[in-house]
Amino acid sequence: MGAVLGDVLPLAVAVLISPIPIIATILMLLAPQARAASVGFMVGWLAGIVITLVVFVALAAVIPEQDDDASQPVAGLVKLLLGALMLLIALRQWRGRPHEGEEPALPGWMAAIDKMTLAKALALGFALSALNPKNLLMTASAGVLVGTADLPAGEIAVVVAVFTLIAGASVAVPVVGYLLARDAMSGPLQSLRVWLVHNNATVMAVLLLVIGVTMIGKGIGSF
Repeated sequence: MGAVLGDVLPLAVAVLISPIPIIATILMLLAPQARAASVGFMVGWLAGIVITLVVFVALAAVIPEQDDDASQPVAGLVKLLLGALMLLIALRQWRGRPHEGEEPALPGWMAAIDKMTLAKALALGFALSALNPKNLLMTASAGVLVGTADLPAGEIAVVVAVFTLIAGASVAVPVVGYLLARDAMSGPLQSLRVWLVHNNATVMAVLLLVIGVTMIGKGIGSF
């Protein structure tokens, strides 16, 4: 289990530092219905991670088992494809990073966050974690690694829990912190939002490059 945890931790970190959900969380915490909207968003975000991860663990588990010393072409091909997709997204992130003095563009739906209800925030959180292509790719890759590792059910549950706690912390920690100390959180949240908007594309590009190359290496090793 330790080796699998080591493989999925970088993927969890990639989801953790995804800027859009963090920025959305911060905006919700500064909105009129902050408490309801932020809690709904957090629940939807965590649910999306868990459901996506479990689905891909189950799908990967049906790949025909091989002897440890035998080649695993199906699993290898899946890992190669996932690694290639990561490299493509890394290139896109790098090319789309804001240059000095340039203000990064944010999604138009963020303008409606002030009017978010609990139900809408829950749906948005789920969509950003389970349907957003970059986060979906990270979680799917983790699911494939776990599902092809032939772990017992108890250890799979532990890996899923650890992955979810790490990947979901970027949303859960600000929300919980806000509920416990609203006034003290306002300044740090604003500062974090500004830093993420201007620097996250570069960080994500480098991280995705490293993870993508590693995933391709694992894919080649499966043949």
